Amino acid sequence: MFGRFTFPALLVLSACLPSGCTLESAPAAETLTRVEAETPKRGEDVFLPPLTRTVTGTVPQGATLATLFDSHDLDALAHPLIETISDVFDPRRLRVDNGYRLTFDLDDGKFRAFEYHIDDDVFLQATQAASGFEARLVPYRQARIAQVLEADINATNNSISAALDAQGKGVLLAVALAEVLSGEIDFNNDLRRGDRFGLLYEEVFREARFGGGGDDDLSFSRYGDVLAVEFVNDGRFLRAFRFHVPGEPEAQYFDENGRSMRRLFLRSPFRFEPRITSRFSYRRVHPVLGGVRPHLGVDYGAPTGTPIIAVATGTVVSAGRSGGSGNMIRLRHTNGYETYYLHLSRFASNVRSGARVFQGQEIGYVGSTGLSTGPHLDYRLRKNGVFVNPLIEHRNLPPGDPVPVEYLEAFRAVRDAALVRLGSTPPMPSSVAAN
Repeated sequence: MFGRFTFPALLVLSACLPSGCTLESAPAAETLTRVEAETPKRGEDVFLPPLTRTVTGTVPQGATLATLFDSHDLDALAHPLIETISDVFDPRRLRVDNGYRLTFDLDDGKFRAFEYHIDDDVFLQATQAASGFEARLVPYRQARIAQVLEADINATNNSISAALDAQGKGVLLAVALAEVLSGEIDFNNDLRRGDRFGLLYEEVFREARFGGGGDDDLSFSRYGDVLAVEFVNDGRFLRAFRFHVPGEPEAQYFDENGRSMRRLFLRSPFRFEPRITSRFSYRRVHPVLGGVRPHLGVDYGAPTGTPIIAVATGTVVSAGRSGGSGNMIRLRHTNGYETYYLHLSRFASNVRSGARVFQGQEIGYVGSTGLSTGPHLDYRLRKNGVFVNPLIEHRNLPPGDPVPVEYLEAFRAVRDAALVRLGSTPPMPSSVAAN
């Protein structure tokens, strides 16, 4: 699906050992490597760096740095090497299936280097020094490539994740798209056949140091930022553009006129695509207790453990057991609003009374605690002490702040460049409409 990219300079020549690349009974490969020497001037001696043996593999289940080094016969070197590594990396963060490689001198077998993939941004590098070892975290060389795609919602692909999957794109891109338009579209209920969208987004490529390619190759790593979206939803035409207002902590999304796409509240407490199993009502037959009772919230059916997010920035009033509500979180927001999240299986870390949470932050996980017939979330919204229908109240909430007037020109330049990439015509200059 993704092309390979090569850095301009090739620094290393490699070839497998004649006996093959795979070590017996070990998920590792060996490579002979000699670094190219610089072309000498006339009369100068030629210095050839030593030939090395490189062993590559992935961290097996239950391994520690000590057992990993022991499996490669580092013996007395293991303890001081781990101590040096501990200065820059917690050995307890070693993860199963992450790649690593060890480099040794071919002539005498002496250890030269250990490298380990930590995450998409950095890798660990520990090397033999004049006295002992040196360790550091090394940023991967990366490239961000802007991509454009178009997709439709139809009978076969009835969600944005299905529409993107049909084009070979992962679910995380669908999550990112849903987050951009979560203030305008309820992706659980608002999508219609015939909806369509165009997307300008980034794909991040990084050096394939542990992925089977050369150090100078680039391979797909992850999705980057969504830069712009055009979405036709049930006849509505929506646009969103990523723009970082100077002085703000992070970039935000605005429509073509510079109005914020972010609402005071998200339209649902999930990133996207849960189903509504019961709506707000003053007369509902209770599924456990029987009889007609008010149901002052919206039930979303989802598997146990599905992440739940805060619909708005606020403060945790309580997070604990609450009778028939099971494990429940109560958040206090601005303008007299409070939100409730019932029947959770567990709470996210650091969610406790008095803690500050931010819009879109994971706060808990779907469960079936309390009076419940199955895993779901009962989500409730209270305004000035009275429970209100979240699906209706959202329509009355104001958007966030628009692009400040002094930055409109810069915003329009970003917007127009994105529209050209999407194949659309930039709009005529206009002022920001009042909220």
